[in-house]
Amino acid sequence: MNKLIPAALAAAAVAIGAFYMTRPPQTPAGPVETASPGMGDPLVSIALPDSLSAEAALGQRAFEATCAACHGVNATGKMGFGPPLVHKIYEPSHHADIAFQMAVQNGVRAHHWRFGDMPPQEGLTPADVANVVAYVRALQRANGIE
Repeated sequence: MNKLIPAALAAAAVAIGAFYMTRPPQTPAGPVETASPGMGDPLVSIALPDSLSAEAALGQRAFEATCAACHGVNATGKMGFGPPLVHKIYEPSHHADIAFQMAVQNGVRAHHWRFGDMPPQEGLTPADVANVVAYVRALQRANGIE
C-alpha cells in the first residue's frame, strides 16, 4: 500500500510533464501552430532571423539538402513526415547540440511526436551537422526559443 502512493505520484508527474512538453508554445514570440495542416504542410509558422552566421548559412544549405524533406522548409515541420525543430521541445536545455549529432548518426526512436522513427542520415559529417545545428539554433532564437 505504501508503495502505491509514490508510484501514483510518479505516474502523475510523468503525465503532467508529457502534457507540458507537447503542448504548443503559448507566447506570441514563439512559433505558432498552423490550423489543421494538410499532408506535407508546415506545422508551425515562424519568423526568420535577420541574418545568419557563416556556419548557420552553411547549415541552411545542408538542412535544405538533407533535412527539409521531412522537417520542412526552415525546420517548420511537415505534416505526415517530421516534426518542427523550431519548437520548445528542441530548445538547447532539452535537446543539446550533441542530441542532433547522435540523431543523425544513430537515428531516433519516436518519442515526442507520432511521425515514426527517424533513420540515421548518411552523407553528413559531424562538421555538417554542427552547421545544421547553428542554423536551427538561429531559427529558434529568432522565435524566442533560447
